[in-house]
Formats: sequence, structure tokens, C-alpha cells
Amino acid sequence: MENQDVIQALTAEFAERVTPVEDPYGDAVIRIDRKDLVPVAEFLRKEPYAFIMLLDLTCVDFPDAKPRFEMVYHLFSLSTNLRVRIKAGVPADEPTIASLTGIWRNANWLEREIYDMFGVRFSGHPDLRRLFMYDGFEGHPLRKDYPLRRSQPLIPLRGDDAD
Repeated sequence: MENQDVIQALTAEFAERVTPVEDPYGDAVIRIDRKDLVPVAEFLRKEPYAFIMLLDLTCVDFPDAKPRFEMVYHLFSLSTNLRVRIKAGVPADEPTIASLTGIWRNANWLEREIYDMFGVRFSGHPDLRRLFMYDGFEGHPLRKDYPLRRSQPLIPLRGDDAD
């Protein structure tokens, strides 16, 4: 099985909803609408493709683009030794996309990281809360419009009962 076989199967199954993207490194890369994420992911998870590993999930911020955010999912199939990259745009005015925690359990922490750093919400996530920043932290530090020297509200330290 080759990368082109996966792309052909996706375009046959999802018609115009999947757009292949040229990749100079040979990986299969597709662009989809965010509403098609779960059906495409479920299709790729099943045999004969068996993309059972979600290697990584990240977000890219393009402040002047429409849509502003681009979610990038890196999948790997152990049985075919192939990689697929899925890209889906997420608008700034409604930064929400479906959670993939029901398909790949490791999406849990990856989605929490993106929520914390970029502010993209994942509908259906079982425990969407900050992962790195404290609860009182304001904003999302990996957005390109986040102020470099923004001051944050101070919170009391735990166990700091100075009596």
C-alpha cells in the first residue's frame, strides 16, 4: 500500500470534502473541513489502513488568515508503515473542533495543551481544562497576538499560610 492509495480511498469515500495537498517529503497530506474530522479519522483508523497511532496534534496560528487557526493531525499506521497528515481550519470567532479522544486516547492531553496555549476548544472532550498554565491565567500564550510582556494576576501559593 502506498500514500496515493490512502489519498484515493479518502477522495472516493468523502468526494469533494477531502482535498489532497502536495507534500515535498512524500507524506500523504489532506485538507478537510472541521466538521468532517471525526468521520475521516474513523475511516483511517479502520482496516485496511489501520492508522492506530496519533503521533502528534498541533495548532498553527495565522492571525491574518481566514480561518485563523489550522489544526494538524499526524497519524501513523504500524501495519502499512504509512503516515498521514490531516489539516483542518478553525475560525477565530468560533474556535471549536471535535475531540478525537474517543478514537485515540492520547488526544486527551494533546487537545488540552492546544486549548491551554491557543484557546481552541474541543467539543466532546471529557476533561477540557488548562494543562500548563494556572487557572487564573488570562489569555493563550502561543497565539501570535499575545503580548510579550503581559502581566498576569497573582494568585496565592498553596500552603502559604504565613502565620
